[in-house]
Amino acid sequence: MAELFDIKNIQKAKDIVRDIALITPLQRNERLSEQYDANVYFKREDLQPIRSFKLRGAYHKIYKLSDAERKLGIVCASAGNHAQGVALACNKLGIKGTIFMPVPTPKQKLNQVRMFGGENIETRLVGDTFDDAYAAAQLFKDQSNSIFIHPFEDKDVVIGQATLALELIEQAQDPIDYILVPIGGGGLISGVLHVFKTLSPNTKVIGIEPEGAPAMQQSLENGKNTELNSIDPFVDGAAVRKVGDVAYDLCDKYLDKLVLVSEGKICQSILKLYNSEAIVVEPAGAMSTASLKMIGEEIKGKNVVCLICGGNNDITRMAEIKERALLEAKLLHYFIVRFPQRAGALKEFVADVLGPKDDITFFEYSKKNNRSNGPAVVGIELKNPDDFDPLVKRMKSKGFYGDYINNKPDLFQFLI
Repeated sequence: MAELFDIKNIQKAKDIVRDIALITPLQRNERLSEQYDANVYFKREDLQPIRSFKLRGAYHKIYKLSDAERKLGIVCASAGNHAQGVALACNKLGIKGTIFMPVPTPKQKLNQVRMFGGENIETRLVGDTFDDAYAAAQLFKDQSNSIFIHPFEDKDVVIGQATLALELIEQAQDPIDYILVPIGGGGLISGVLHVFKTLSPNTKVIGIEPEGAPAMQQSLENGKNTELNSIDPFVDGAAVRKVGDVAYDLCDKYLDKLVLVSEGKICQSILKLYNSEAIVVEPAGAMSTASLKMIGEEIKGKNVVCLICGGNNDITRMAEIKERALLEAKLLHYFIVRFPQRAGALKEFVADVLGPKDDITFFEYSKKNNRSNGPAVVGIELKNPDDFDPLVKRMKSKGFYGDYINNKPDLFQFLI
């Protein structure tokens, strides 16, 4: 069973990390504090130079390498933020590195890695997920004898991440009742548990995972660290098939609660943070605020800290984020609509079937001359979820209804 680190080692790491990482602010959020009748604070790690806490662990690990190890060069695998931390650390310390990233990594993160690393870093895109990139990086390590910098399964990396928690306790003017921590591979939650269970044992540490990648939840339920067969890679900063062994042991022993949040709720939180506070977060960075709905009654009157762990969001993803948010709110619905192949059918659908506030957001039609009805895939955005049943009733009464796609995952993913 993993035991807690000596807090003195984390205090030493804080001095090392301060060479490159900022002391990020702890900010009270008035909107969420009022909404949940609590004192809700944001720990703004999205304001780090690489817009993520990952800089702390990467720099601490690489800084502590011996001169002989530094000459061998380093290699890492990352979905983006760890890569940026490694890249900036290599550039600052003059070390050569090779970074493996999944092919779907947002371009914004890839470009940042190349910018922070400069001539010291080479990037290689491999596979669809972090796990694919990890396997390629391990092979490269064996062939080149480079030093592998693991994003979470490494003591010095975890100690670096733990400096965030130590800094947070020093900033808090009142005792922290709850801290909400996103879980990916487990480096951050490990660091938080080491510090809080030593210095603030009464604080409840709540881990947050995306529904599409619940590796820690499955592991805790199974009583052993378990690898998932498949994951939804949307929350790229937290979507792993298997958490670290040390993180699993720590969570099994010390974690107070684990909460799963849907990707749709995460998207809603991303949009709300941007529209209300002008805070740009990536999906993993919005997990803590998205989880507040799940524990709202529990935190009334309490001091709650949400770790805003990353802000590397690619603007090209916003259309998908908006769509997932609307689907979660039951405001966006997709149908197969059967249009009579006669003049005026579409006009009739718009005038007599759609409600006055309904909007067509997607329309794909294929005319078949030998059929009396031509099918179309139609996406309709509603202003109110209560408008759904009347819409379906009108479609059926007018003979337009073919099928509802939202509740058919295979068909939905194929068509939309």
